[in-house]
Amino acid sequence: MALKTIDTKDFTTRIHHLWNDQWLLLTAGDFASGHFNTMTVAWGSLGVMWNRPFAQVVVRPTRYTYEFMNQYDSFTLTAFPAAHKKALGLLGSQSGRDGDKIAESGLTPVAASQVAAPLFAEAELCIECKKMYHADMAEGTFLDKTLHSHYPDKDYHRIYFGEILAVRAAEHFMAEARA
Repeated sequence: MALKTIDTKDFTTRIHHLWNDQWLLLTAGDFASGHFNTMTVAWGSLGVMWNRPFAQVVVRPTRYTYEFMNQYDSFTLTAFPAAHKKALGLLGSQSGRDGDKIAESGLTPVAASQVAAPLFAEAELCIECKKMYHADMAEGTFLDKTLHSHYPDKDYHRIYFGEILAVRAAEHFMAEARA
């Protein structure tokens, strides 16, 4: 799929659909050394923070990707056409600790342009981010107590904010394509 570089001001998407229905792969590590891991994410946000375009993701400390998110200073988010939903399901349900789930998924890691973490050749949206903040969720900070149902094991997420350095995407992600 031919992707175009998009200025962050021209990037547009149906946010809820992207996170909740389409899903994304969160990848952290170093492509050049072959030391990276990926996982499917369905919770996060895109926007502006500290006058910079940013992506916010959350990772539980029990996930293998958590180690990579803490060790490296960047991450990528990639979205895929519906034909790859099965691969995303596999990458979200199996651990990279237990084998080469990326090879099993059939997706192809490729070098990013601005960060060490890889992208995937089959993606229709590639977002490259440099970490700029993290914080740990804590039990006592939830204002809506019903949210505790997402944490029966009290394995609260770490929140990461990444400054978006580069976006490459299929044409339907460009603002002018929707005008």
